[in-house]
Amino acid sequence: MDFLGVHWVGVTAENGKRLVLSILFVAAVLAVRAALRRGVRRLVTGEGARQARFWTHQGLNLLASLVVVFGLMSIWFDDPARLATAIGLFSAGLAFALQRVVTAFAGYIVILRGNNFTVGDRISMGGVRGDVLALGFIQTTLMEMGVAPGSDAGPSVWVKSRQFTGRIVTVSNSKIFEEPVYNYTRDFPFIWEEMSVTVRYEDDRAAVERIVMDAARRHAVDPAEISAEAARTLERRFELQRLDFEPRVFYRLTSNWLEMNLRFMSRDHGTRAIKDLIARDVLDGLDRAGIRVASVPYRVVEMPPWPAPPGAG
Repeated sequence: MDFLGVHWVGVTAENGKRLVLSILFVAAVLAVRAALRRGVRRLVTGEGARQARFWTHQGLNLLASLVVVFGLMSIWFDDPARLATAIGLFSAGLAFALQRVVTAFAGYIVILRGNNFTVGDRISMGGVRGDVLALGFIQTTLMEMGVAPGSDAGPSVWVKSRQFTGRIVTVSNSKIFEEPVYNYTRDFPFIWEEMSVTVRYEDDRAAVERIVMDAARRHAVDPAEISAEAARTLERRFELQRLDFEPRVFYRLTSNWLEMNLRFMSRDHGTRAIKDLIARDVLDGLDRAGIRVASVPYRVVEMPPWPAPPGAG
């Protein structure tokens, strides 16, 4: 092709037509996908609409991608011999230069087929804990939340409990092949939580246990709220024995005090608020009973002699 006296190698009128046709074709596919997504948002409403829209959008994205790929192949490679050569070269280049991208896309397919998580689930993936906001071909987007003290999350997470930090984090989908994915909500929207209260051995242990149990019954999840169907599903799917949802106090003997560990049920969200309410009620109850929380005592047995200042008589 000659233009302004310059010979453009490989650029022909036929290629120009194919380029324009490719742009129009991709634009048309994206426009149809956008229209279908708007239609889904209007039609799918009510309970469970968020997850239904999420998976519908994933299906539309995959379908649009396949249509674009096959459409562009049919536009540019109408000769089967040229198509086979192009596929071979493309595969070789992809395997060499885009290994991580290919692995991330494979992780996306596994996520879709394996029921690992869905939008709104609370998960821990790639060292990040948070709620799933979006799932892409290459990355998963999370709303980060804090971690409990003593965890190995590092100093970059400053929120000392499972509450949002405000940061949006993207994690490569390839992480599902490298690390475990923890899901807090997928199959059972409740978690077991624990709180520890330490008291002296000479204190009234029965009274302390009553105070702790009363606080748990007031604020923790009522076992009656956990549907029998949800429990049966958990037990049937993972072959677990009958689970105990009632709050309970366990004793642990130490050299300093008696450690009373309260185990109770909580929902996947709002655990910090529940533990705060239980802690406040336990402290009020201990104050009324005249019982103090045990701590490590320090007793000064003898003061060292204080040296006299120089020149003192």
